[in-house]
Amino acid sequence: MRTKQIIQNILIAVVGGLLAVAVYAKFFKGEVKVITQNGATPVELASYMPGPDSGPCDMTYSAEKTVPAVVHVKTKSVVERSYNNPIYEFFYGHQYHESEPVMGFGSGVIISPDGYIVTNNHVVENSKEITVTLSDNHEYDAKVVGIDPSTDLAVLKVNAKDLKFIPFGNSDNLKLGQWVLAVGNPFNLTSTVTAGIVSAKGRDLGIVQDQYKIESFIQTDAALNPGNSGGALVNLQGELVGITTAIISPSGGYAGNSFAIPVNIVKKVVDDLIQYGAVQRGILGVQIQDVDADLAKDKGLDELEGVYIAKVNEDGGANEAGIKEGDVVTKINNVTVNTSADLQEQVNKFRPGDKVNVEVNRKGTVKDFSVTLHNLQGSTGMVKKEELANALGAKFAPVSDSEKSKLGIKNGVKIVSVDDSKFGAAGINDGFIIVNINNKPVNSADDVQKILKGLKGGVYIEGVYPNGEIAYYAFGM
Repeated sequence: MRTKQIIQNILIAVVGGLLAVAVYAKFFKGEVKVITQNGATPVELASYMPGPDSGPCDMTYSAEKTVPAVVHVKTKSVVERSYNNPIYEFFYGHQYHESEPVMGFGSGVIISPDGYIVTNNHVVENSKEITVTLSDNHEYDAKVVGIDPSTDLAVLKVNAKDLKFIPFGNSDNLKLGQWVLAVGNPFNLTSTVTAGIVSAKGRDLGIVQDQYKIESFIQTDAALNPGNSGGALVNLQGELVGITTAIISPSGGYAGNSFAIPVNIVKKVVDDLIQYGAVQRGILGVQIQDVDADLAKDKGLDELEGVYIAKVNEDGGANEAGIKEGDVVTKINNVTVNTSADLQEQVNKFRPGDKVNVEVNRKGTVKDFSVTLHNLQGSTGMVKKEELANALGAKFAPVSDSEKSKLGIKNGVKIVSVDDSKFGAAGINDGFIIVNINNKPVNSADDVQKILKGLKGGVYIEGVYPNGEIAYYAFGM
């Protein structure tokens, strides 16, 4: 009888223990308890709860929240094609040209309820007509608010209200291995969702064809294909963390390597385009390169970290602050930078006139500098969308004192790039230094704008090329 009673007591204790465990798991799931044993280091025990960014997870919430805010972008442009026609050439002696419409497609992300949309510049570049279609098949004509070839971003606007939109997240918080979703319209298949993990950050691919390119891509293995460009990369909370942009593939289709522009770059560009009509890009005024084993050996660097300063521009903010050639930048505003892409991403968050703290390693000694960023024209002011210099088809940079001395000039502003409009049509090439316009001295892009603003009639430009060749150009306004 006594044995039977003991067995009953054991069973009651076991059942009671199981019930206690079940109740604990039901009502106290996730609570952490710290225990110690014999003075050992505390050990943290917790019931296992898969988080939204690790382990098995439900992606339906993010997909349902973001799909309605990703649009299908359809574009129409016109191209000139040349044809060989013997009969035409017999009478006219040259080829004839014919205009042909070209249709394009891509994706875009609604970022505000009143109809602002962000996409890639290469999706809408040179388009004559742009139409966006929502996931519910509502269609709107869109206009371009602004473009930024340096980051391959563009902002569109449609006349609508109360639209579903995706809130901005923080791409700096992304971790390797974190789950993300790509939402877009590959091959004109609308509202397509694919998933992957963050494979790498800060990738510089060299695909943006602009002198002042900013590349610091998020790499994922989410499936992207033609048509995904301009779509959304989102986290599991349904926040925008990137704009999908490119793939690396030998076949042109998905091959496991997809790339997105970090949303922290997107936010700055979008704000500038909406507020100013042009991106307010602040620059340090240095030439940089990554620190690798060969550079470290050549320059006698002790650590393979940071970004090497190969040259300091005489008229830039870095030189004014005291940064020197040979310094190695390790942090921007207390954020560690180990590649040129890292440095560009951090600096690109700021505008001309802003001050950033730059930490450098100078031959083993850590030094901090407060650098006032300049714009691409060499001043600290904001660049206006209607700036005449841009309308004339050129980008400018200051002329250093050493260049002036070498060329025997007292003033001037250098053309660093020129397109096919006024300046390009006149025959002016990259590198040309404008000294005078209509016999008035020029020192900056602002001078160019002031002299030409409202001018009617002829323009006479005097200047010199870096090789010492003196040149003169004339065109009409």
